[in-house]
Amino acid sequence: MSESAYENLPGVLIAAVECAPLVKIGGLADVVGALPKYLGELGIDARVIMPFHRQIKDRYAAQAEHLCDFHVGLGWRSQYVGVEKLVLDGVTYYFIDNEFYFGGPVYCGGEFEGEQYAFFTRATLDAIPCLDFEPGILHCNDWHTAMMPLLVKTQYQGAMQGGLRTVLTIHNLHFQGQFSHEFDRDLLGVDDSLATPDFVEHYGCDNMLKAGIVFADKVNTVSPTYAQEICTPELGESLDGVLRSRGSDLSGILNGIDREIWNPSDDAALPARFSAKSAWRKRLVKAALLEELGLDPIGEGEDVPLIGMVGRLTPQKGIDLLYPVLDDIMARNVRMVVLGSGDADLENFLRDGENRYKGRLCSYIGYNGDLSHRIYAASDLFLMPSAFEPCGISQMIALAYGTLPIVRETGGLKDTVVPYNRYTGEGTGFSFANYDAYEMLGCIDYALETWHDKPARKRLIQQAMACDFGFGRCARAYADLYLTL
Repeated sequence: MSESAYENLPGVLIAAVECAPLVKIGGLADVVGALPKYLGELGIDARVIMPFHRQIKDRYAAQAEHLCDFHVGLGWRSQYVGVEKLVLDGVTYYFIDNEFYFGGPVYCGGEFEGEQYAFFTRATLDAIPCLDFEPGILHCNDWHTAMMPLLVKTQYQGAMQGGLRTVLTIHNLHFQGQFSHEFDRDLLGVDDSLATPDFVEHYGCDNMLKAGIVFADKVNTVSPTYAQEICTPELGESLDGVLRSRGSDLSGILNGIDREIWNPSDDAALPARFSAKSAWRKRLVKAALLEELGLDPIGEGEDVPLIGMVGRLTPQKGIDLLYPVLDDIMARNVRMVVLGSGDADLENFLRDGENRYKGRLCSYIGYNGDLSHRIYAASDLFLMPSAFEPCGISQMIALAYGTLPIVRETGGLKDTVVPYNRYTGEGTGFSFANYDAYEMLGCIDYALETWHDKPARKRLIQQAMACDFGFGRCARAYADLYLTL
């Protein structure tokens, strides 16, 4: 569709808890960070509204412009709301300021997290008339903002907010925001008539994500396969019936990556840059990374693959599949590096693995942005055996850097990685179907065998780097969704 088709779209206000590069915990931040920029290239005025988290305030408070302040009722309390504005790299951000709610961690857990984002919900909706911008579309993300469509269609009817069209994007169905009805009634004034299975009640609780699914004009998730999977009892997290009831109003839009950030030919974090035409330079990055992490160097004339993993160390990411087969993997002639943090047992398991395979396995527990770039670029194979994966961007980044993914066929992994066919030469990586450690090990062995076949390796790297998972395609899909509102 031509860009002129979007000329009459109203302004879009994207409400989210996190946004790269301001504050990033998970993949949600990457999407919210890239989407307004690429929508802008289509001529759509898209802006972000989010909490003024301590991490943002410490860095940008002096640059932010104070637009207004007021108080909102939250139960029996009257709470201060400051509305700040910042324009950064051509994108306009609005921040909801309240030190009590946003002076600490982004996600506090428990009922306080529910109160944090009930406050953000009310403050955002009340702030909209005060902005120097009149949106026509409110784009909500995950359960923390999913009550906004309900309030727009109930409490704000007759006000300017009542005219907003709403979109809810589900980045991960597992997290739903479940609290008692008394909690929602106290904080947000949700009427008792809505606390039924037709609306927000779900297994005895009010479910904020369900509220968004029921009341948003359109609902989408972040890959076509995941949109199908969440309509099944197996991966529907008990909301499959509600999701099926939305019919054609539910869709899947595959995430993308910002190629201005993830580009091996122009990546300041790399000691050597490369493109598809100079992919041989990957080995320079690999040698430098091995030295940086204290891993044994690759000897002259040796051909030893490096397997990389980057991500949260949680069961969702399939890290527990390593428990029975890590020794088998390390019995192959490989180097391995894992970057991430999360579950304490998984962290300790990887630390123990590093101690047992000193010089061949590095477990970097924590997060390091520049190091993640070097791991994507230096690795030969990228292991991502997720139990479920709404979209995943790590495999897209790996492809962009000529690093061949090994993935489980679920969600966005299935949509983005074409399994290698040795007979036709087609493919961009390797995949296995069942959540089974030994099936994963067999796939790793197939990947290693293919990698040692130099003509096949070269062809696969070229095919991987030719993939287009840039965010421009993703932004256009969202623009087309807005047209349907």
